[in-house]
Amino acid sequence: MSESQGSEGTTQRLPVMEKTAEPDHPLDQSASAADYDPPPPVDDKGGGEGRFWSARRIPAAITALLLFLGAGIFLYDIAAVRADRPAMRWRRELAHQLAERPLDDIWVLLGAGLAALLGLWLLVLATTPGLRSVLPMRRTHPDVRAGLHRDLAALVLRDRAMEVSGVQSVRVRMGRAKADVRAVSHFRDLDDVRAELDAVLADAIRGLGLARPPSLSVRVRRLGRKG
Repeated sequence: MSESQGSEGTTQRLPVMEKTAEPDHPLDQSASAADYDPPPPVDDKGGGEGRFWSARRIPAAITALLLFLGAGIFLYDIAAVRADRPAMRWRRELAHQLAERPLDDIWVLLGAGLAALLGLWLLVLATTPGLRSVLPMRRTHPDVRAGLHRDLAALVLRDRAMEVSGVQSVRVRMGRAKADVRAVSHFRDLDDVRAELDAVLADAIRGLGLARPPSLSVRVRRLGRKG
C-alpha cells in the first residue's frame, strides 16, 4: 500500500518578502505579501464566476414611480385640452420658456446637464452588476451558485489569525482583490509571527472557496512602550 504524495488540506510554509528593520527601531514592524497559488477550479467553469447582479429595487421603484406620475399628469392634461378645457398653467409656462429661451441660457444648460447625468446614472445601474460586497465562490455544481459576504470572509480570517501564537489583536480589511491584515504582537519575534500568519491566512483563503482568491498582505507590529 503506497502513501499519497500530497494532500489538499496540508499547510505549507510559504515564501515571504523580507523587510529590513530600521536601525533606530529594530523589529518594530514586519510586512509581507504572501505569494500562494489558489486552488484549482473543480471544473472548467469554476474559475470564471462574475459578480452577482443586484436587483436594485429602490432605484427601479423610484424611476417607475416618477415615470408613472409624469405620464399620468401629462395624460390628464392632454385629456383636459381635448375636452376644451385650458391646459395646466405649469405646462403653458414651460412651453413659453422653452420657446423663448436660447439654447445657451444657463437654466437650459443646467436642465440638460441634469437630465444627462440622470440618464448616465441609469445606464450605469443597468450595465453594471453591483453587489460589490458579495464575493462569488467557486461553482461545484452547475445549478448552484454561492457567494460570501466580505465582512464574513474578514471575520474568518481574523479568527484564524487570532489562533497564531503571539498575536494580540488583528484588523482585517477584505476587498475584492486584496485582503489587508494588520496584526499586533505582544511576544515572539515579529518575523516569525508574520511568517506563520502568512501560512495560516493563505490556507484560510483557500478554504473560503472563492472563485477569485484575493491577494494577501500581512503587516505585524508591536505596540510602543508607554511613557
